Amino acid sequence: MIEIFTDGASSGNPGPGGYGVVLRAGQHYKEISAGFRKTTNNRMELLAVIIGLEALKKPGQEVVIYSDSKYVVDAVEKKWVFGWVNKGFAGKKNKDLWLRFLQLYKLHNVRFQWVKGHAGHPENERCDRMAVAAYQQKGNLLIDSVFEAENGS
Repeated sequence: MIEIFTDGASSGNPGPGGYGVVLRAGQHYKEISAGFRKTTNNRMELLAVIIGLEALKKPGQEVVIYSDSKYVVDAVEKKWVFGWVNKGFAGKKNKDLWLRFLQLYKLHNVRFQWVKGHAGHPENERCDRMAVAAYQQKGNLLIDSVFEAENGS
């Protein structure tokens, strides 16, 4: 089984944001993070999950994703996202990321576990620190091109 711990953060909504991901499988451990110049917290929460899944080398993995984002966890576990797809994401944000997520989701046996944020969960706290540190590196921020195009930046 592979465990993926994720968190996203932003300074303002929209504003600079970042994600942090910890992957753990047996003795294997990997951390990934990046920051963006203008985005939202929800985009970073979802992107963290995507980046974690993209890091998996083989399809068909048993994966547990730990996230403090009710937005992400509920959308998948309560199957809302599948209704959004059927309605063409009418009135919903982050279509680009949800479609990217769904391509990865179908490759693995994925379940989500919600964890309370800022409650002392070691990996969640680590992901949060990585996300914040990533967007605070002002000179190295990436461009969330879809978000900026859709929001006039």
